[in-house]
Amino acid sequence: MTHQPSKKNTFGKTAPTQGISPGRFLLQLLQGALIGLGAVLPGISGGVLSVVFGIYKPIMELLANPFGNLKTHVPRLLPYVVGGAIGFLGVARLLGYVLEKYPDPSVCLFIGLIAGMLPSLWREAGEQGRSKGSYFSLGICMVFLFLLLIGLKTSSFTIVPNFGWYIFCGFCLALSLIAPGMSFSTLLMPLGLYTPFVDGIGSFSLSILIPAGIGALITVICFSQAVNRLFESHYSLAFHGIIGIVIAATIMIIPFNSFTASMSSCLINLFFLAAGVVAALLLDKFNSKVAVPER
Repeated sequence: MTHQPSKKNTFGKTAPTQGISPGRFLLQLLQGALIGLGAVLPGISGGVLSVVFGIYKPIMELLANPFGNLKTHVPRLLPYVVGGAIGFLGVARLLGYVLEKYPDPSVCLFIGLIAGMLPSLWREAGEQGRSKGSYFSLGICMVFLFLLLIGLKTSSFTIVPNFGWYIFCGFCLALSLIAPGMSFSTLLMPLGLYTPFVDGIGSFSLSILIPAGIGALITVICFSQAVNRLFESHYSLAFHGIIGIVIAATIMIIPFNSFTASMSSCLINLFFLAAGVVAALLLDKFNSKVAVPER
């Protein structure tokens, strides 16, 4: 089987002629909502979920070449965008309440979801073969993110939010999509910026949305093309590196203390963890059934 890492062949070639089935549209809408939720919830990365659901590459291709990939990528990504907006702006408020009331079971559900999708992620990473460098990339990225997140946790300090810091918030938000595993909440919470930033987005405050939009736009312009070229030139190294990031980010959000607090909390966490794994496996199976053949 031959493969050609061109932008249109990786994603856009299935878009023009065959319509999308209602079942697949709803699946993509749900996945987009989960990505939106992952983008706003503490400890979860929307970029990780976009990788898990197989749309990270096309998103990066579109960001790197928006005019060239407009017709092929936008129609296919539209359900994810709509779902992401619903998850980020709408359902995130409700789930945020659930996360506040039942934080550990909620996080365990997301951990199970990510863990259940890792096999399909591993298959996609090996589409162009594996080398010793692939495993080295996985290990290096995993260790690097471990050290970064541990450093953020141990050097926590607060600042006063202002226009410049909200530009930084936009940078972190865009970075969480461009660099999977880099949850913007993980970066902003130690700085005391997470709550005012999310509250400002939820209330559509222009004093927060404008600087955040500026920061996000600058980040996309500066980094998206570089990341896309990395995938085209070193697919296996880049994708295995992302798997290392996913593993590290997922391990870092496991509520270990809750598992050891009591037998009941441990059983509840295990139930939601298993539910997430089962849901992810079912989503992956359904996704493969309704997927449009690429050959």
